[in-house]
Amino acid sequence: MSKFSLSKKFIEKYKNKKPPFGFNGLGELVYMRTYSRIKEDDTNEKWYETIERVVNGTYNMQKDWIEKHQLGWNAWQSQKSAQEMYERMFYMKFLPPGRGIWAMGSSLTTDKKMFASLNNCAFVSTENMKDDPVKPFIFLMDMSMLGVGVGFDTKGSETVIIKGSNNNRGVETFEIPDTREGWVESVRLLLESFFNGSAPITFDYSKIREAGLPIKGFGGLSSGHEPLKELHENIIISLNKELGEPISTKTIVDIQNMIGKCVVAGNVRRTAEIAFGDPMDDEYLDLKDYKKNPDREKFGWTSNNSIFAELGMDYSNITERIKNNGEPGLIWLNNIQKYSKMNGVVDNKDHRAVGCNPCGEQSLESYELCCLVETFPYAHDTLEDYLKTLKYAYLYAKTVTLGETHWAETNRVLLRNRRIGCSMSGLAQFISYRGIHELKEFMKKGYDYIQELDKKYSDWLAIPLSKKTTSIKPSGTVSLLRGATPGMHFPESRYYIRRVRLGINSELIKPLKDAGYLLEPTKDDPTHTIVVEVPVDIGEGIRTVDTISIWEQLSFASFIQKYWADNQVSCTISFDSKTEGHQIKHALNYFQYQLKGISFLPRLKKGAYSQMPYEKIDENEYKEKIKKIKKIKFNTIKKEKADVEVFCDSDTCEIK
Repeated sequence: MSKFSLSKKFIEKYKNKKPPFGFNGLGELVYMRTYSRIKEDDTNEKWYETIERVVNGTYNMQKDWIEKHQLGWNAWQSQKSAQEMYERMFYMKFLPPGRGIWAMGSSLTTDKKMFASLNNCAFVSTENMKDDPVKPFIFLMDMSMLGVGVGFDTKGSETVIIKGSNNNRGVETFEIPDTREGWVESVRLLLESFFNGSAPITFDYSKIREAGLPIKGFGGLSSGHEPLKELHENIIISLNKELGEPISTKTIVDIQNMIGKCVVAGNVRRTAEIAFGDPMDDEYLDLKDYKKNPDREKFGWTSNNSIFAELGMDYSNITERIKNNGEPGLIWLNNIQKYSKMNGVVDNKDHRAVGCNPCGEQSLESYELCCLVETFPYAHDTLEDYLKTLKYAYLYAKTVTLGETHWAETNRVLLRNRRIGCSMSGLAQFISYRGIHELKEFMKKGYDYIQELDKKYSDWLAIPLSKKTTSIKPSGTVSLLRGATPGMHFPESRYYIRRVRLGINSELIKPLKDAGYLLEPTKDDPTHTIVVEVPVDIGEGIRTVDTISIWEQLSFASFIQKYWADNQVSCTISFDSKTEGHQIKHALNYFQYQLKGISFLPRLKKGAYSQMPYEKIDENEYKEKIKKIKKIKFNTIKKEKADVEVFCDSDTCEIK
């Protein structure tokens, strides 16, 4: 079976064209650090080559599906379509998620068929863990090690007895293979010994490569066996505390958080977990009170903790907690299950949904994955042009749903739901320059057009319509590539410093120094990591978040949930604790009927801690910094391993 490939004559036209990287070199730096893969000649991809790989990978997935099911592949039409997708991606009118930019068309998908790695996020419920107590933990670990952020709940609390291992059966030793699967299997065996009463197990770590050696498949360097050994030891300590007792809410969250810490230490750079619990469960609500739970301080940071809010509930206790550190976040499962867009039309499409992803923009069933794709409406002069972009953004996301995973439970949901999330970024820029009325038109007509596309292409692929199709992701580095504000969020300041971390031996350091950028060792890891400062000007006339009340931010989220998102809007409300903290309770009472989920974050003062990712500066500071900077020359970079963004591809989605 021949492979699809874009015409080389077509690609040659883009070889010397300049991509629209944004923010004074920040976009290009993020691309080189995060998404440019090493080619066979040891040089790093250029932007035009990355897009070629991604588009080829996308159309090969389509071709494989069409030919496997004998549906009739049109080579001429596919070439024409792929070239249009390429152009719109090259000029960043839309972009796949960070996971897609890095993995699509690489050996991960073409050879290893690890299509789960193309998805951003997932959710797993513990509600039925009495049937298989180990599975929710193993699913989270496996997906996390593939770069998928995972949400989970605590509904399995008190449903499973922790039996402890049976010493009468002798001790078994497991030699851990130096693979992702080996690490996951070791945790499965350990948990089974406690939940099923099987033989005690010890581990042989000798096959795991030493710390500092390269990891070919996922990039980066090995952490050695210590993080895994620590995970095993901590799980044993945690479960021994409840031997003979039903598993507690705390233990469920503890184990998932310990796994998250192991994955980070195991050299996946970021983690994204979200826990969902009962708003009346003080044990759950106190998990991040490290005075009450000092043992959790070492790993409790690996999840944002949220609640399943009930319509009409008393929000007093919850808002007192939110005022302190922004947690817990809230989702209204009733709204998620009953509504697509929050426009008053009850369709009960998502009656099986039981949670959402760590950033909150995708409603999900248990074991379901989601793929998001990002569009930039403000990069289009006309609605007609934006609709053309939506076609290819939709087509990318829909294509990812064709990829099977190695989890039967996941495949069952994916085959049935085909859920995707077409998102928008740069909305603060759009409404600042073109107004909210025009945005409303883009959203309404864009949403309707996606439904038309879904009918057409679902029929072509002979698969079900997508359960849901639109959302607003919080974004992060993908929007930085384009020079766009992330999702629906407003910038902290017109002028700011954006700090980016690099490995101490990164090939990017010399060209950054040569261009005049300020670099310094990180405070928390000075022997391994360098931080570079990039001065950014968002642009004139764009409102900043400190000028926008919590009421206006919530209203904007509600507006988008009504006119665009049939999944959800990922929105973190920035608030002033002193002047607005007391209003949160009243705002939740009002907006609980218009939203599906929301989170809050108190504003940090300038210099709240050293080397903040974003730091506000004034115009004079910006001008002083920018005049010292020259154009970066990355054209000679070789062997720079991508420090790939994982999970939800977001700064706001990371742990608070």
